Amino acid sequence: MKLPFILRWLLWPFSLLYGAAVVTRAWLYRIGVFRQKRLDAVVISVGNLTVGGAGKTPMVMYLAQRLADRGKRIGILSRGYRGQVRTDEGAAASPDADSSVILSDETWVMERHLAGKARIGVGADRYAHGRTLQQQGIEWFILDDGFQHVRLARDANILLIDAKDPFGDGKLLPAGRLREPKAAMARADLILITRSDHAPAVEAIVSHYTNAPLFYAQPELKEIYLEGRGSDDTRAAEWLGKRMFVFCGIGNPAAFVENASQWGMDVAGHMEFPDHHHYTRENAYEIERRAEAAGAQALLCTEKDSYNLRDARFKRLPVYVCRIAMRVNDTEKFWETLYSIIESKRSKAQ
Repeated sequence: MKLPFILRWLLWPFSLLYGAAVVTRAWLYRIGVFRQKRLDAVVISVGNLTVGGAGKTPMVMYLAQRLADRGKRIGILSRGYRGQVRTDEGAAASPDADSSVILSDETWVMERHLAGKARIGVGADRYAHGRTLQQQGIEWFILDDGFQHVRLARDANILLIDAKDPFGDGKLLPAGRLREPKAAMARADLILITRSDHAPAVEAIVSHYTNAPLFYAQPELKEIYLEGRGSDDTRAAEWLGKRMFVFCGIGNPAAFVENASQWGMDVAGHMEFPDHHHYTRENAYEIERRAEAAGAQALLCTEKDSYNLRDARFKRLPVYVCRIAMRVNDTEKFWETLYSIIESKRSKAQ
C-alpha cells in the first residue's frame, strides 16, 4: 500500500538510516566479519526485494513439489509471520507449548498442499530448525522469504521480481516498499520475473546490477472452492457466472484483483486489508455491505486469507477461495540452470 506523500517525506530520513544499516550488514557478511551458518544439505533461497507478494509462497510450493516428485527429501524453513503455535492435535496453544509447530497463514497453505512431501520448520532461527530437520533425514531445504536472511548460507539464491510493480516506488522502508537497494540484486544467482512473459524494461534495470540468468513465471488459477469446503464439494463450481466482490489481506492486493479479472471473473468491486490481516465479524459485515452495494452475488479471497477468517461471520453471501500456483516458463532450462548453480556453489564450498 502506497503511503501518502507527506508521510513518505517525513519518513525519508529513517529510510536513509535503514538503508545504511542493511547495506552495512550485507557488507559485513560478505567480508566475513559476520559468518554465515551452513547446513550440511542443499539450501535454495526464495525471496524478493520489496515488501509484499511477488509470488514467493507459490514459488516455494512449486519447488518443493517438483523436488519431492524427483525423490528428494524436502524441508521448508520459514519465519512464520504472525504464526500461532499448534499442538500435535492441531489446536492452538501457548508459545511455550512442547512438541508444537508454529503456523502462519502462509505455512498453513504450504502444509495443506505439501503434507507427506515436505517438512516445515518455522521460526526465527532457521538454522536451528534446519538442523532438527536434518536429523529427520531432510537433505534439501527451501528457505522461504530468504533473500535478506543472509545469516544462513545457501546454494542457490532465487530472487523474484514482480513485473507489474518491480521496485515499489523506489524508496526504502519505512518510506517505501524496498527492503534493500536495487544493488542487492547482485547477490542473486537466478532472477525470476513474475506476472509477465516479457518485461524488457525490468530486464534493462536488472541488467545494470547482475548478469544472473533470468526466467519468467506467472500465477496460475488451480481451483476455486467454497470456504470451509474442498474442491470436491458439489457446489464448488457454482461461482461460474456470479458477480464477485474481491477482498484480500496480502502483500500485493492489486495483483490479485487484476488476476481475478484475467481469469474470467466478473469483478464487481474490491476491498483491501493489510498483509496477514486477521478478519473480524465487523470486517465481514462491512465486506458484505460493500459487496451488496456493488451488486455482487458472492465474495472471493485467496487461500491465505481463508486461514484468517476464523473469527469472521459471513451471513448473506457465499465466500469462494482461490488456490493459486506458479507456472514457470521454459521449465526444463530453468531446472537445468538451477541444478548447475547448485553444483557449482557446492563444488566451490568443498
